[in-house]
This record gives sequence, C-alpha cells and structure tokens, in this order.
Amino acid sequence: MAEGTITNDSSKGDGATAIQNNNDCINSTDNGTNKITIKKANVKDPEIFSCLLQPATSDSDRDYIGIRRFLLARKAESGFHRRLDWRCNEKGYVAYRNYIRRPRNWENLQIPSHSSTPGNSGRWISTPSPLSHLFKVESWNSSSRDLRSGTLASNHRTSFSSSISDSDRPRRQGVEPAYSFVGMHCIFDQCKAAVTVLKFGHMSSDLLAYGASDGTLTVCTVSETPSVMKQLKGHSKDVTDFDFSSNNQYIASSSMDKTVRVWELSKGLCIRVIYGVSSQMCIRFHPVNNNFLSVGNANKEITVFNFSTGRIIKKSVFDSEVTSMDHDHAGQLIFCGDAQGCIYTVSMDSHTGALSRSHRYRSSSKQKCPVTTVQYRSFSLLAGGPVLLTCTQDGSLSFFSVALEIQGYLTLRCSLKLSPRIHSIRASFCPLLSLDKGEYIVAGSEDSNVYFYDLTRPRHTCVNKLQGHRFPVIGVAWNHGENLLASSDLYGVVIVWKRAKTS
Repeated sequence: MAEGTITNDSSKGDGATAIQNNNDCINSTDNGTNKITIKKANVKDPEIFSCLLQPATSDSDRDYIGIRRFLLARKAESGFHRRLDWRCNEKGYVAYRNYIRRPRNWENLQIPSHSSTPGNSGRWISTPSPLSHLFKVESWNSSSRDLRSGTLASNHRTSFSSSISDSDRPRRQGVEPAYSFVGMHCIFDQCKAAVTVLKFGHMSSDLLAYGASDGTLTVCTVSETPSVMKQLKGHSKDVTDFDFSSNNQYIASSSMDKTVRVWELSKGLCIRVIYGVSSQMCIRFHPVNNNFLSVGNANKEITVFNFSTGRIIKKSVFDSEVTSMDHDHAGQLIFCGDAQGCIYTVSMDSHTGALSRSHRYRSSSKQKCPVTTVQYRSFSLLAGGPVLLTCTQDGSLSFFSVALEIQGYLTLRCSLKLSPRIHSIRASFCPLLSLDKGEYIVAGSEDSNVYFYDLTRPRHTCVNKLQGHRFPVIGVAWNHGENLLASSDLYGVVIVWKRAKTS
C-alpha cells in the first residue's frame, strides 16, 4: 500500500492542523475524529511513529497535545538527519555517541588534549592499505594507582580472587598512559572466516600472521604500508595454532584436520606435512633447538617431532586433550593446559627431546573447562621472578609464579573471574613498562571489546578497553616493540592498534 491509516480519538484542534501544515502527512475529517494519513514516501525514521502516537490522558489539553506531538516529530526527524549525516561522512555509531556526549563548552576548553586522554582516544590513524574498513576506536583510560607497599617485594603468596563482568566500565579519573591508544594503525579484512589465532614474528615488530577457521594462514607486514605478503593454503579445517621459527623463515601450524604443516615463508610453500590420528591443538618450536617441534593433540599427548625429518622423537601422555602450551625461555620446561582445566609442567631435554612430567596444578572449580591460553614470562614484579598466565574458556584468568629451581613448580598468586565464554578466547601479558606498574593483561571478549586488566587490584580491575570490532574478539597479540597490539574477531577482521607514546 502507498499509505496507512491511523485513528486517534483524543487529539483535536489546532495541534492537528499544525502537524498537517508542517509535515504534509495528516488530513482531518469533519466527524470530530482526526484521521492521520502517513505517506510512506515521507517517512524517514521509525521514531516519527512513536512521536505521533504518544498516549494522551483524559484531562489533557488538546492544543498542547497536538503541539507536543508536532515538536516531538520534528525532533525525531532532526535526530535522524544528524545520524544520516554521520553515516554519509563515513563515521559510525561510536563517533556519533562521542559527539553527543561531549561537554557543553568543549570548544572553549583551554586544556590541551593529549593523545592518551579519553577526549582524543576516539581518533584513529587510517591505513593507506585498500584492505581497511573504517571502524572507530574508543579507549577508556583510568587513573594509575600505586600498589600497596610491601606486597610486591615480598616472596610470600599474595593471592586474591575477583569476579567482574567484561562490561564493567573502567574508571575515568585521570589517565593510565602506559596502556592508552591513539587509535588504529591498520585493518586487515580480506579473511572470510573467524581468525582463531594471530601472532607477531619472533623479535619482529612488523611481521604478523594469523590463522583462520577456513584453514588459511595469512602473513602480513604492518610497516608504513601495511599489506598482505603471503596467503598459505593447505589445511582443510580450522587452524588451531602456529609458531614462527627463531629466524622467522618458517611457520609450523596445527589444525583440526589432524595434520601439522611446515611452511617456508620466502616461497609461501608447504615443505612438510605430518599426519596424525587426532586433531592437532597447539604447537611450539623449541626456543633453543629449532629442530624440535612440540605438538599437543586431542589424543591426550604431547609429541616431539624432528623438524628436519618429520619423525617422532618422544611422546608424553596426559589425562585429557592438550589444548595449549608454551616453553620457558631456556627450553627446559613445557607448560601446557588440557581440556579439563589442569596445568602441567613438563621437563624437556634440549639435546634428546625426552619429556617427563614434573608437576600438575588442578583447578578447584567444579566446572572443568578447556585452557585456551598458556603464556610464560621470564620476570614479573609481582612474583619477583618468572610467571605463567593461563586463561580458560569459562573466563577464569590465573597468574602463577614459577619456581625454576624445583622443575617449574607453580604457585597461584592471584586469579580473576570474568563472564563465561562460548568461544575459545585468548589472553596475553601486557608490556612490562616500569617498576611502579601492576601486572596487566589484555583479553578479548564476546561483547566485541578488548579489555585491559590489572591482576593486582581486587577492585576496579578493568583499566581500559578498546572498541572497534563488531563481533566477539578471539585473539590478541603484541609485537616485539610493544607499540602495536593486534586483535582478531569472529568475522575475520584483524585490527592493529597503535599504543600512545609514553615519556
């Protein structure tokens, strides 16, 4: 139909005439009942309907009702045109929301807006690459708090737990300059499937690679002219994990298709395929002897392969599927997590590749969830030594101190409970910038945001968040220079964020 009819018995008089004269969408009859005819060609916003159909009470003044409806309708149209103008200028909802939330005297403020302040964090740097979308970034910043004196320098256990939601808004008093961002450095969106894992090259600030659920591996450069270098195709199912060799000449990838593939980056070719009997879940090159390749699989095993020949050197059996792993800096220990939420420490001989289980940490949680992240760091101020970060699919973040002198014994120092996840979302340590900072980690979330947490704060744990993705954020990774953070989502978009410079 070209037009619709809406009858209303309570509005009469000059108000209806005013609407007719100004909107050309209302016609009156002589029967005491106003018949409102709205042409679809003139309807530009659904809010006009809600404005015209405002209910009226029995004792209301009819003229007032008509004028009020007219003004509300004009207000809805004005808002629509303003939003349309933002969209036409290639600006999204976040930019429009920041605009309408601006202070009343924002143009006359004399305080300079630095790149790390919330007032300027909505700006972003567009990439010259044609692969970029025009997403918007919003970075909330909170004040830095000095850690309680004595708790960090001591060696005794200082564990506590906290339970928060991903949607908790961080405090906006002051600035946390260490983890403030000036916006987006570049965006890669050519992938048509969920990006399940992404990493920067070893000791590299420009080389970035990410694997997707369609079996592809994409290698990019994020230098001054971001671009895709190679697209490696060979896996038939999801890429679950991959790792760079120490010289970044090779990539070893694991997949749900039960294979491990080794790629030569200079040629973009698969030079070796290792077939297994179950899904290959995680993979790491040995940090000292790159001829060893450790792979965790769904058959409850960690298998050490010879990189040159593809032959199996050693195996170690566990209680459940091995879902994630990481090496220590010397290559003498492997830390791995399984599908039941347990964390294992495995000793490894750097010469023979022999494996032996040393310790196991079993979570006290009744609900057993797969471990999605195991990440080792050689030093932490909180623990005074090496530490381990783990993340499970139910949103539990755990922070362990590692005793290297007793074969990597793990001691829980603090934990954080986030909202449960449906997808296998990963977390990562944040750069250790100065000795007066807490222990920061960054993690994706299913509300499409990237969150920064300080594990040393029982309250106000969330210190910052980045908004720019439209779908759940799965993976996060820092480059070697720690000035770029990459994040990937369920829709295949990879955003590289540029951290603000700190003095």
